[in-house]
Amino acid sequence: MRILFGWLRDTRGTAAIEFAILTPVFLLMLTGMLAYGIYFGAAHSLQQLSADAARTAIAGLNTAERNRLVGAFLADNAGSYALIDPSRLKVTIGDKPGDSDLYRVTLVYDASQLPIWNLYPPLPLPSQTITYSSTIRRGGI
Repeated sequence: MRILFGWLRDTRGTAAIEFAILTPVFLLMLTGMLAYGIYFGAAHSLQQLSADAARTAIAGLNTAERNRLVGAFLADNAGSYALIDPSRLKVTIGDKPGDSDLYRVTLVYDASQLPIWNLYPPLPLPSQTITYSSTIRRGGI
């Protein structure tokens, strides 16, 4: 009986047991922060790209020129935004339906190639498609 009570009061190794219990939780939180950081970085880049492209449309005098300017801007600059692969980008540009005074740039990005989709399965992950629209009032009116 004395041996059993001595064993229960022995505190050697408690740090190792605490480490073994907390490490998986810590690693799951760490990978979650990294995954969402990468995802939010791509989403922010897409948002900035759509806003910059919409601002480019202000210089156009008519719809055809605006579309050409925005298309050229996206073709030249989409690859320079962090975490954005231009080949996975779908673009819709033109006047906003129902209000011809507004010009809209809509970008849909297939984020399935970001490295976060290979992470530990219990981690809840966001959608693999990121969509942003930017609307701007047409200039020169």
